[in-house]
Amino acid sequence: MVKIETAKGVISISPEVFTNIAGDAATRCFGVKGMAGKTKESGIYQLLRRESMSKGVFVTFNDDNTASIDLHIVVEHGVNLATVGESIVSEVSYKVSEATGVAVREVNVFIDNMIVG
Repeated sequence: MVKIETAKGVISISPEVFTNIAGDAATRCFGVKGMAGKTKESGIYQLLRRESMSKGVFVTFNDDNTASIDLHIVVEHGVNLATVGESIVSEVSYKVSEATGVAVREVNVFIDNMIVG
């Protein structure tokens, strides 16, 4: 839970808010098919349904009141991976900071799978 103190009181933001915002921002980027989650049985990463996309997002809150975000994604075959990664870092950092007021220290993008079409 992140707590932001203002002149009028304290605002508490749950980690789920961060995961939902980050997952939504990442999946809206060009070339991203969705978030990836590891299955318990096989340990293989697979495409998550829209309602489960926050399972591919991991947020850590740092001592300096910033957030670090890890994203596990599935991309479309044939896209430029570096460009997709840069786009995700930029979009997620902006959307999370804008919506929560919390600065993002880093966004780490893990491309776990690639699918055709």
